[in-house]
Amino acid sequence: MSDPDDPIESLRHAAERRREKREQVEDIGLETLRTVADAYRDVETLLERYEERITDRDDLQGYIEFREQLTEVLEALDADIRHSEAFVDGNDALTTGVTSTLSTSDVDRARAALEPVRNDAALLDAWQSARDDYRSARHEAKRHEAELRDRVEALERVRELGAADLDAPTQDIRAPIESYNDAVTDAFSRFLSDTSAREVLEFLETVTAYPLVELPAPPTPLRDYLHAASVGTEPLSVLVEYAEYSRSKLDHYVADPQSFQSAVGPHTRLLATLSADPLTVEWPPKPASELRWRMRELVAVVGRFADEETVARARTVRDLTERDDYDRLRDAAVAKEALTDEQRARLQRGAVEEELETKRAAAEDVAACLDEHPPLDE
Repeated sequence: MSDPDDPIESLRHAAERRREKREQVEDIGLETLRTVADAYRDVETLLERYEERITDRDDLQGYIEFREQLTEVLEALDADIRHSEAFVDGNDALTTGVTSTLSTSDVDRARAALEPVRNDAALLDAWQSARDDYRSARHEAKRHEAELRDRVEALERVRELGAADLDAPTQDIRAPIESYNDAVTDAFSRFLSDTSAREVLEFLETVTAYPLVELPAPPTPLRDYLHAASVGTEPLSVLVEYAEYSRSKLDHYVADPQSFQSAVGPHTRLLATLSADPLTVEWPPKPASELRWRMRELVAVVGRFADEETVARARTVRDLTERDDYDRLRDAAVAKEALTDEQRARLQRGAVEEELETKRAAAEDVAACLDEHPPLDE
């Protein structure tokens, strides 16, 4: 009896059962078995359909119909079909005089006579079931291997994080980043409140040339409308407010309420949620090469709306990536953010390394078992 919780044992057990059934099938011949099984099922289907009628003395018509269909099935069989005598004996048990019907004992004798072909049909079913079980067991083993590989990858990541210098002075890079984030957030907020919607959308259009700065691109219909309409001189907040007005109320503020609603209405959410988030630097920061290229673009973009002090802070963040210890400080920052107290404790007592070795070995064992038991050829 295999352990259902052990994918390797389950697969080996399923493989052994499939092998046994395959050998039994091969001893007889698959096509031979299929022919016998099909014939048996045809006969058994008739028995199940007509059993009540052929044992009913008042339903001679039912017996006649049954005999006609059974004769048609049996005459279609090859004379040399396996267990032909079983079909003959079964037919004899189901044959009466012209004016009589069958008893339940006649049906029982017929089924007893058909036992050899019923066993062949059962063997074919068992062989197919064994193949299905093998597929299922192999699928479960593959799923288990994938889970183990995922766990190994996660443990390797924990071990990698644990190798970082958790005592490193991460504030050396965090402070400049936070200083820049605060400054650019304030500067962008002032830009949105003090600048016309037309100029803001022109700014967003310009920023599309900087793919590492993920501010939203301005919708063309909105940009074109604000470029021509006088309401484009208003700040975004006013446009968002106007978008909530009814057409009759809006008529007091814009020249063409319908055009305003058509151009601005669908994009109100974009205008209302525009923020400095795409201009800030996340914590922990990206690797040096990624952050360096992004900060080069941010310096150019921020310079279009912020004061020199804010731009200088952006340059300071860019320069952090040139520090010899940036990678060490970043690794420490990532580790501090990612590692839980429990993971740190497990690292200290060697539990992570122990589990890693166990899970890696288990994954290799499952992989080896899968190699030993390849998928079925359909």
